[in-house]
Amino acid sequence: MTIFLILAPFGAFTTLMLVASATVSLLAGSATCLATIVFDTARGRSVKILATGSAIVFAGIAAYLNLIDPTVSDKAVRLAVDIGVFAISLGSMLLRYPFTMQYAVEAVSTEIAAMPGFMRANYIITSAWTVAAMLMMLANAAILYVPGLPIWLGLAVAFAARNSAVFFTRWYRTKQGMLPPNALPKTH
Repeated sequence: MTIFLILAPFGAFTTLMLVASATVSLLAGSATCLATIVFDTARGRSVKILATGSAIVFAGIAAYLNLIDPTVSDKAVRLAVDIGVFAISLGSMLLRYPFTMQYAVEAVSTEIAAMPGFMRANYIITSAWTVAAMLMMLANAAILYVPGLPIWLGLAVAFAARNSAVFFTRWYRTKQGMLPPNALPKTH
């Protein structure tokens, strides 16, 4: 369920970009982020860096489109979102609190969270997500600046990068003993 909440805003944005305007897609992404924040807080969980930052990114780009330059292409909008997610992910590590830490602390026991390698594991997992964001950013930059590259290339890279990050996260958490192989995160 957690991974669904993390990826839902991006899924809403990406899907709507195929059939609706960039503004509608961005606002739907921002609204979905806000819904995940409400869902988390209603369950007594923390407000997440990624959800909050992404809501701001989506809303900020939508505001830019509507107030400053409505002629920005859909390709440039996708690139701007990817740059925003990359900045959130990298920024969380530079601020010495990898964004995955909030999810991890809520998903494991206190004993596991107190393990010496727990913080390091979160840096590694957040790094995997940062690399995924960077790959999506580079693919969308290539689509924007190299004429003739198909849009599906960006979608394929995004799908592969996100799925690789999900797989790596699950594999690495199990490898590090943060979760047994078939365990589900604790629920509140």
